[in-house]
Amino acid sequence: MAFGISRNELTKWKKDVLRGEIAFLTHFWVDDRFPNSHCVTKVGCHDIEKLVNWGKQFGLKKEWIHHYDQFPHFDLLGEKQFEILKHYDLEDHIDKFNIHQFK
Repeated sequence: MAFGISRNELTKWKKDVLRGEIAFLTHFWVDDRFPNSHCVTKVGCHDIEKLVNWGKQFGLKKEWIHHYDQFPHFDLLGEKQFEILKHYDLEDHIDKFNIHQFK
């Protein structure tokens, strides 16, 4: 279950993904399979090759891409999530969703 984002944030992410941009969307998330994670960052791009190449620089495998409708994306959790958000200076995501446990 996803929550903590506005319709505008979701709409912008979808538009950016469809334009072939690398787009970030972080939201609160509850999944019993990941009891230590309270949020997820979706990094999407409609251009699969671009997304694959982007992921390689962070050690993400193309097999980890979720092919969801027109919005293929990686799901980032935990330390990798924090590392990538810091890399892109997305402090607003880190602060809003309290992803400080890896500082």
